[in-house]
Amino acid sequence: MFQFMLTPAAGKRLIGKAMVVHPAIKSALKNGTIVIVGGTTNGYIAEEILGSIGQMSNFSRKRFFRGITLPPGYKTTEQGRLPDESGFKGDVIIKNGVLQQNKTIEEVADGLSESDVILKGANALDITRKEAAILVGNSAGGTIFHALRAAVGRRVRLIIPVGLEKRVTGNLYELATKINAPGSKGLRLLPAPGEVFTEIEAISLLAGVGAELIAAGGVSGAEGSVWLAVSGTPEAEQKAEAILQSVSGETGFIV
Repeated sequence: MFQFMLTPAAGKRLIGKAMVVHPAIKSALKNGTIVIVGGTTNGYIAEEILGSIGQMSNFSRKRFFRGITLPPGYKTTEQGRLPDESGFKGDVIIKNGVLQQNKTIEEVADGLSESDVILKGANALDITRKEAAILVGNSAGGTIFHALRAAVGRRVRLIIPVGLEKRVTGNLYELATKINAPGSKGLRLLPAPGEVFTEIEAISLLAGVGAELIAAGGVSGAEGSVWLAVSGTPEAEQKAEAILQSVSGETGFIV
């Protein structure tokens, strides 16, 4: 067993690299549609998937989000949005291995089927139950409602890539009941049924090792970092350490 520290940015890159080799993604690239909903973690995933098929030229993750959490003092509009989000060109929609330009999940959700995949990020993670929830600022439900309509209505596969720094304590459904109650203020919270995919699942898929969260935190740019204990065969551990080293220098996400 060895230990390794990952910053949130390194974790996002690791998840992105693992998504490229995810069986559902590989299958949908050949014969299906992949919908990567705008979000910071999903921006790394989009880079990795589009890079793997040689179609990165028209994509930038710089504004690949609809709403984000920023430090106090940033000038933002309601719900954490930047004043200028004109760079958002839509979600990443890949149909039969070809990037579809300037489309969103709202436009394509009703045409998806069981051979397709939706990737939607999250804001809260229950590691023990492997469940995730999404903050909702849109009174109509936002992008997660479009994703759930396809996932529940037509059994489209929903994968929820989410970093371990978003872990919370408590039952997400109980938290949502409180937060969504009449009279409450602020964002709403929606637990979503889907395949939760963290750094733990990522390194397991990439290197065939097991991993556990053993500690967290840091300063001077390491805030939100996690410590993983990684175990496997000597060969698998060596492979895992090389992969983790390759993403460890990822710089923080700057808007």
